[in-house]
Amino acid sequence: MFTKTTEYALRAAVCIAQSDRRKTSTEIAEQTHVPVRYMSKVLQTLTEAELIESQRGPSGGFWLSRPAEEISLLDVVQCIQPIERITHCPIDLPEHADELCPLHIALDELAAMAREKLAGIALSELTDTSIVPLGLTINRQPPDEV
Repeated sequence: MFTKTTEYALRAAVCIAQSDRRKTSTEIAEQTHVPVRYMSKVLQTLTEAELIESQRGPSGGFWLSRPAEEISLLDVVQCIQPIERITHCPIDLPEHADELCPLHIALDELAAMAREKLAGIALSELTDTSIVPLGLTINRQPPDEV
């Protein structure tokens, strides 16, 4: 459903929201398992969308532009891969000028549900310390043999 870039942007936003300090693009890339060059482009897009801010230099890094409670997953998704509602026939069929066909009605309803669900989830809800933070490896032990 989402592109790789959208997934990476969501990972980056959560990673930044989990931190109590500025993070470098390299730190974010490593902790989210994304190539550094790719992550740099994602962070640039998030900065242009004013979801995060950045500063260069030794004390530089990235941080959220406002509290994590005020940034929804929809905010992040919309700056990378906007979820558009279908308001008119995408293929301009004259017989669908007054009303969408059943297919496009269903797709529009799905878009509306996705937007509503994503808008209802703030970054702060995904930074709970009971959840394994991004970038940490869990050593899973194989089950005991019977």
